[in-house]
Amino acid sequence: MHDWIILLLLAVIEGVLFAIHPFYRFVGEDMMTDLKYPLKDNTVPIWAVPIYAVLLPIVVFLLIYFRRRCVYDLHHGILGLLYAVLITGVITDAIKVATGRPRPDFFWRCFPDGVGNFTGPWGDVLCHGQKSDIKEGHKSFPSGHTSWSFAGLGFLSFYLSGKIKVFDRRGHVAKVCLVLLPLLVASLVAVSRVSDYWHHWQDVFAGGLIGLVVASICYLQFFPPPYNDDGWGPYAYFKAREESNANSNMGHSMNPLHVDIRETHVANQQTTRPNGNNAYMYEDSPPSSTLDGMESGRR
Repeated sequence: MHDWIILLLLAVIEGVLFAIHPFYRFVGEDMMTDLKYPLKDNTVPIWAVPIYAVLLPIVVFLLIYFRRRCVYDLHHGILGLLYAVLITGVITDAIKVATGRPRPDFFWRCFPDGVGNFTGPWGDVLCHGQKSDIKEGHKSFPSGHTSWSFAGLGFLSFYLSGKIKVFDRRGHVAKVCLVLLPLLVASLVAVSRVSDYWHHWQDVFAGGLIGLVVASICYLQFFPPPYNDDGWGPYAYFKAREESNANSNMGHSMNPLHVDIRETHVANQQTTRPNGNNAYMYEDSPPSSTLDGMESGRR
């Protein structure tokens, strides 16, 4: 329960940081050379970011839940994702507010009519544009679109790599392509921020780095590394299974008939292959050994 309370606090902090004014740093006339790019609309609107960075991964989590029926996996997948995007948002907006770096299109935000005014106390700008445009014009570093994209889609990439066992050393390129697809989408969003003249390349690079690092940290808080043998499930599932097995063994030790029952159970699980070899079903195998044929390595 306390995890969700912390998430709520992070959401409140993010809202406050988004609303307050950033630092208005000194901008002189000679600095406008790199700040006169055209003022364009966003290729990726801000309302679309939560859809592909948050809702899309949750849809994937739900699809896997309907197949495996593991509530631990669904709960910790959503929890880790929300932590990744909210922590990333707080870090990103805190840096934005503190640095106040002008966007590449700052000149046209500051002087919509194209007539510059540099008669400030220190020869800096005296903007006469809309206050909202000027405020937004001082939030270039780092890129919020990019950091949110790499946080949400990066977490999804880690999640998929564990589910389909991309590091099983069987050399299936299809698995790698599936895992890299979310990162490709995040990269295209990052490129659009530069081509739209809303960010400098340094802003995009820093935003992507922040999002990916936070996503990896949050993922590893709830799931083993994707290359681990147990990378297909959350820590909570394995802990609950160990506790269940411990309680079961304790109950059996108090029952004088548990040995015979156990032997009968094992005998019933034994099967015979066509070549005559014996095979056994292991209780500690994952809930589903395949995910649409990907985990088993079959083409």
